[in-house]
Amino acid sequence: MSLDFLEDLGSDYEDALLQAEFGKFHFLLLTICGLIYLNTAIGITIISFVLPTATCDFDMTSKDKGWLSASPMLGMLIGSYFWGCLADTKGRRIVLIVTLLADGICGLVSSLAPYYLIFLFIRFANGFNVAGTMGIVFPYLGEFQPTKYREKILCWMELFWTFGIILLPGIAWSVIPLQINLQFSVFTYHSWNLFVAICAIPSILLGLWLFSFPESPKFLLEHGETDKALDILVCMFIQNTGRKRDDYPCKSLRGPDRSNKKNGEKGIPNLRFRRPNELKILISEIWTQTKTLSKKPYLKNSFLTCGIQFCLTTSYYTLMVWFPELFHRFDDYEKANPGISASVCDVSSIVITNSTLSGCDSKINSQVFLHTIIIGIACIPTSFWLPLCVHHLGIKFFLVFSLTVAGFITFGLYFVRTSLENLILSCIFEALTSLSISTVYCVMVDLFPTNLRVMAAAMSMTFGRGGALLGNLIFGFLIDLNCIIPITVFSAMLFVSAFLCWLLPTTGTQALD
Repeated sequence: MSLDFLEDLGSDYEDALLQAEFGKFHFLLLTICGLIYLNTAIGITIISFVLPTATCDFDMTSKDKGWLSASPMLGMLIGSYFWGCLADTKGRRIVLIVTLLADGICGLVSSLAPYYLIFLFIRFANGFNVAGTMGIVFPYLGEFQPTKYREKILCWMELFWTFGIILLPGIAWSVIPLQINLQFSVFTYHSWNLFVAICAIPSILLGLWLFSFPESPKFLLEHGETDKALDILVCMFIQNTGRKRDDYPCKSLRGPDRSNKKNGEKGIPNLRFRRPNELKILISEIWTQTKTLSKKPYLKNSFLTCGIQFCLTTSYYTLMVWFPELFHRFDDYEKANPGISASVCDVSSIVITNSTLSGCDSKINSQVFLHTIIIGIACIPTSFWLPLCVHHLGIKFFLVFSLTVAGFITFGLYFVRTSLENLILSCIFEALTSLSISTVYCVMVDLFPTNLRVMAAAMSMTFGRGGALLGNLIFGFLIDLNCIIPITVFSAMLFVSAFLCWLLPTTGTQALD
């Protein structure tokens, strides 16, 4: 006799989360997920300090720097989709662990790369792995949160990103100025090589720490692993309350409807991909998810999130990677021409002409590090503003407001005449756009069901990284020739992104599907 009727008497997932209460487990989970997001900020923007310091070692032109800054984005473009598919089929936790460990190993290897093309390829691999980490960490964290806490907890992730933006130039400032000159047979190991290696270590440590955390119970429940999901919820209850296992009120969980699953069909999470037919099942599942996201009722949300990510990411990552380079060029110009003001475009063209004549100089003035740290510190007020006021103002307000203002700020870069003006606008730009990046990830946790959540994030990230790749190439090619074109384009993209955010549905009021 079938006992399926007992499942109907079990608790639903939202009720089970509430019964597990909110406490120590959630704070530990927020800590590790926040540190992963902090590490992601470092991994994405680390190249901004490599561009000026490795110029002489790799004999790089502005075009070469454009390709180097774009290579991690190309990796993220491909990796977003790949890791997103695996996370929705094999599990959030295991994919996070793999991407973190792979990112750390690639980072260490890249610090020893003797040639430009080898370094370019390994940084591509870094981007490939970082894409998985960034796309999965928000759904992983969000699926442990009850509705009344979820939006606020996810918004606190922005603060960790801000700390990453502050920490990176701090590490660079303490390491890159060191006089390191170790001669090897094929290359010379300089301070920037050590800087790259140091920034790779946290990925490995976080990947190992994540072994002590459970898989998302929401994911397990969606894939029929009801007993495992319940066991994780019980452990959460014990850790949050300090009470005994038998005190947890929920004795069974009500799982999703699996009536459409064929008898004997092997679950995707249990596949080992050792046989061609099992790999075929995975590819079929990936294609099925993609088609599902491209049809009603998910088509509108898929279109909006992909469009927002493309426009926002193109502007944000391009300018953030190039800001230290612009600070470096302003500093060189003001040293050579004290008391004479010039625009960003004028400074770039003049400095490039002079550097071509005077030879290679890869030293970074301490003001560049200081300015980048100030940019990160400028994000702290908005990082607190978002989680503290999100329930009062709504996530759509933050998105539309911050992206609209950021659009005007970006266009204003063309009119700056001193490094101080450039710093002020850069601070406002970073504070508003980084807030928007994190907020978009928060929204996506609510917009799509569990079996499509990471895949939807991956699809939108693919569009976003494609835009970032394009943006870095455009900026690298045009910054020395006609920089008004990329500045205008990036400003317009932020306005378009704000409009698309205005079209998003209201989120954060219902339990996760």
